[in-house]
Amino acid sequence: MNIKGNNAISCRSEQRGAALVVGLILLMVLTVLGISSMNTATLELAMAGNTQHHQEAFQAAETGIDISISQRNFNTLLPAVVPVTALDAGIDTQAVSTFIETAPVPNDAFSIGVGTGAVQAFHFDVVATGRGPRNAVSTHTQSFYVVGPGGL
Repeated sequence: MNIKGNNAISCRSEQRGAALVVGLILLMVLTVLGISSMNTATLELAMAGNTQHHQEAFQAAETGIDISISQRNFNTLLPAVVPVTALDAGIDTQAVSTFIETAPVPNDAFSIGVGTGAVQAFHFDVVATGRGPRNAVSTHTQSFYVVGPGGL
């Protein structure tokens, strides 16, 4: 049996190391791809964390509005301030409700027998600021009316 041609193993002096060069190039490409993927994952993790902190600040501001309205501490002379309230570790809220104007209420909206100008709507604005972790801040304004006797 005589082995010749393509099946023969050439001697070392005739080998050029192409497999080694191709393997190193592929390893380099995979390394660059891996590093790029890690950088992308790190950036996306930071973005998700910032979004979470902003949402916590948003919810804190909404809670400040709810606290201010539920306390019913409104007057037409001075702004009513809800002091800084700690909601959770690193999350707090503060709200200020301010009287804006008095608006007449149409007599048709109430029972018969209510005289003209007997009922007025008092317009208030509540501005609440929520602060979340990493100093994420969200400020919200909500307006509402309180219906009360006129001529005050």
